Amino acid sequence: MKTKLMASACGAALVGMLSVEGVQAQENVLACLITKTDTNPFFVKMKEGAEAKAQELGVELRSYAGRIDGDHESQVQAIESCIADNADGILITASDTSSIVSSVQQARDAGILVIALDTPLDPVDAADATFATDNFRAGELIGQWALATLGEEAGDARIAFLNLTPAQPTVDVLRNQGFMSGFGIDLADPNVIGDESDPRIVGHDITNGNEEGGRTAMENLLQQDPTINVVHTINEPAAAGAYEALRALGRENDVLVVSVDGGCPGVQNVIDGVIGATSQQYPLQMAALGIEAIAEYAENGTLPEPTPGKDFFDTGVQLVTDAPVSGVPSIGTEEGLEFCWG
Repeated sequence: MKTKLMASACGAALVGMLSVEGVQAQENVLACLITKTDTNPFFVKMKEGAEAKAQELGVELRSYAGRIDGDHESQVQAIESCIADNADGILITASDTSSIVSSVQQARDAGILVIALDTPLDPVDAADATFATDNFRAGELIGQWALATLGEEAGDARIAFLNLTPAQPTVDVLRNQGFMSGFGIDLADPNVIGDESDPRIVGHDITNGNEEGGRTAMENLLQQDPTINVVHTINEPAAAGAYEALRALGRENDVLVVSVDGGCPGVQNVIDGVIGATSQQYPLQMAALGIEAIAEYAENGTLPEPTPGKDFFDTGVQLVTDAPVSGVPSIGTEEGLEFCWG
């Protein structure tokens, strides 16, 4: 009889403790990890978590990564390699969450367990399971914080959105739309970026999730409106680039920059005033849980089950800031450093 892997969204209280009891060391079990890149600290930590858990359980792990964020073709080739190698399971952070579905289906048809990490596929049930941050909630927390921080000035905010890629992967959409919801912006289609009509939105640009892209996108949007005073960024490398563009114009001290990740460099940037607040997620835990799930599936057919009330397994998120506001739960940077990565 198949058992089920279950968990609830317990936030950082369970960070480091989420695990699957009873998973035994496995022999001849092959797992694949396919990330967007191998340079972003988030994915570096994810790989470390997968490697440590694979070693603990005796699972063979093969890792693949795109050349840059958005490199869909490399991920397709990686899936094909995993199918050819008769892998038992694939963990993937998809660059193009809809275009990858056909390749994922080929893997599932071959009897391979496919788990999306961090970034849900589109549709979400295209994978057997998703282990991820609640990315809408992550965006919502920084939106609520920015709204409360601005107070009465929020009605006249000039907001820039520094997004990920033109493909609008689900993680990008969820964080973007979550921020808008938290800030009190009416969403048009919550599955699409850029169709809102709120006059406070200056515009959107893409960053490819890196510092150089963040700086260029910020420069582009400042040319459209030099009075921008709120910046939502897809991740902390993009936020660091945005800050450099603002600093070049002497605007670094009068613009709120918010982000998502919670890596150690990002938390340090909160301390240093580069980022006002960031939503911290836990990539090591996502990957470790994924390896455990593959080992359990190979042993007895166990299928992961989502957190009750959600369509994914929620690995937790917390707002990190040293400027807390009433009504928005958060932790300080001292605690954030205890849980950070990278």
